[in-house]
Amino acid sequence: MLAEFEAGVELVGAEVKSLRAGKVSLPEAFAKIENGEAWLCNMHISPYAQASHGAPDPLRRRKLLLHRREIKRLGSQTREKGLTMVPLDIHFRRGKAKVTIALARGRKTRDRREVLKRKAAEREVDRAIRDSGS
Repeated sequence: MLAEFEAGVELVGAEVKSLRAGKVSLPEAFAKIENGEAWLCNMHISPYAQASHGAPDPLRRRKLLLHRREIKRLGSQTREKGLTMVPLDIHFRRGKAKVTIALARGRKTRDRREVLKRKAAEREVDRAIRDSGS
């Protein structure tokens, strides 16, 4: 992780209530810069159950509220250095929904393979310990 930014999130309707209830999923989400605007994509906010009408698409793009200077900086770093903007967490500050965005470098293919091998080995060990214990 190279840098972190805190950005506001433009929400509509009952999305705020769903967010406060913790009905949000960030693992697949990413951020990108398009036409001088920052967007948060693939963040799933479940529709609020008590909302009376018109729940927006749970996976719609949501605008990130950043200063123009921050958007230019993020855009240049993602273009030139090949970095990716990923959301780390979503929280409330003074009643406003905020998301922490980090600039990160993706893993190389060989690194991904090593991580997958390590996770598989850990699963095997956990499974062996669990089976031997009972």
